[in-house]
Amino acid sequence: MALSRGLRFCQRVFSWIPVLIITSVVLWSYYAYVFELCLFTLTNTLEKVVYLLVFHVCFVMFSWTYWKSIFTPPATPCKKFQLSYSDKQRYEMEERPDAQKQILVEIAKKLPIFTRAQSGAIRFCDRCQVLKPDRCHHCSVCETCVLKMDHHCPWVNNCVGFSNYKFFLLFLSYSMLYCVFIAATVFQYFLKFWSGDLPNRPAKFHVLFLMFVALMFFVSLMFLFGYHCWLVAKNRSTLEAFSAPVFVSGTDRNGFNVGIRKNLQQVFGEDRRLWFIPVFTSQGNGHYFPLKNRSSESQNPLLANEDMWEESDDGSEEGSLVEDQDPSVTIEMEE
Repeated sequence: MALSRGLRFCQRVFSWIPVLIITSVVLWSYYAYVFELCLFTLTNTLEKVVYLLVFHVCFVMFSWTYWKSIFTPPATPCKKFQLSYSDKQRYEMEERPDAQKQILVEIAKKLPIFTRAQSGAIRFCDRCQVLKPDRCHHCSVCETCVLKMDHHCPWVNNCVGFSNYKFFLLFLSYSMLYCVFIAATVFQYFLKFWSGDLPNRPAKFHVLFLMFVALMFFVSLMFLFGYHCWLVAKNRSTLEAFSAPVFVSGTDRNGFNVGIRKNLQQVFGEDRRLWFIPVFTSQGNGHYFPLKNRSSESQNPLLANEDMWEESDDGSEEGSLVEDQDPSVTIEMEE
């Protein structure tokens, strides 16, 4: 027990190393650009002021989005998807597997769940004791089920999912803008230092490395950002891109694709003035999503009014008026 706790502690400590690497590079870039380039190298006052002003805007937006990506907790299924105490007691006391499955089927009838496991069974997480909402997956690193999980990113040491996917996209975009601005403004001084037009000073090496690092990060970020833009346009997560979601009617990679405009609004919200600000504006609550096949959605009154099934303040259960699912559907125990 003590050994496992020690290993887990070490794992948590080491998981912050990629974040520390990114933070160190960014802090060095701040020193190199602000002090070595702007304060010690530039002679034109207007140019210096403009560079510093725009740089700090990019730096603040980058830092803000990075912070939100790291420290926004992953959204987890609400209590409606968890086994209640009585249901859990019934489930654990029942020794027959078929009867256990039937108990879970009865619970699933009250929930807006349309995706299935590869076997066609309703998805159930044995570790978290929850019926998984659509697009929800268990993260072995965070040790919890994450709503609309995209992937676990070591560079933010966090799960990217429903609660912070917008922040992650903004982090990528402002990272690219940060790199582009540095490369564009440093380029002429990079050439002057390289050709010997400027004297050999410590600033020379900072400027040279700034150029190389900015270009290197920009290229890698460009491909990653482009890939996620494609995912948003198709309304897919990274996990769904590799393994298509399964519905009652079968596998469908475009099951959640409701058009580019609505796909964007699901992530960024309807108010376009807030699209580029790292505040949460994503639509819904992460427990269900509109389907491309509207016929399945219209059959479930819970999807017409999410307040009918969301947990009320007093903890009472609502939203039981939902079309019964096929009682022959079984439950698959997933980790």
